[in-house]
Amino acid sequence: MAEMTLRVITPDNILIDETVTSVRLPGIDGFMGVLPRHAHMIAALDLGPLDYKDQHGVGHAVFVGGGFAEVSDNTVRVVAPVGETAADIDEDRAAEAEKRARERLDSGISVGHADVDTLRAQLALRKAMMRLRTKRRSL
Repeated sequence: MAEMTLRVITPDNILIDETVTSVRLPGIDGFMGVLPRHAHMIAALDLGPLDYKDQHGVGHAVFVGGGFAEVSDNTVRVVAPVGETAADIDEDRAAEAEKRARERLDSGISVGHADVDTLRAQLALRKAMMRLRTKRRSL
């Protein structure tokens, strides 16, 4: 079976450096799949789950918080400002963050900073929901 290398790099560490058979990336225009011998490309990423299958065919999920992906020479390099393996995601903490963000959006935003506060709450809600989705994919 054809294989390629997946590297997920964050400011803190190299999160993933494995041989894989396929990768599914959360692009800003939707999810995109990459298989071995894929054409060279660079793509902007949205926050969400990055799924991949290791060389044994076992599926894994990683949360990435944006960034970009480069596909070149049978290697997929993902550079993201935030990244967490499904095992590292605290489901209770993510659920609590989702609850807090929903409460902020439901309670109305203070006058004067409404746009900024609403955007922050919406982003916090999306991050929490994507972390939960990533965690649940791995179960």
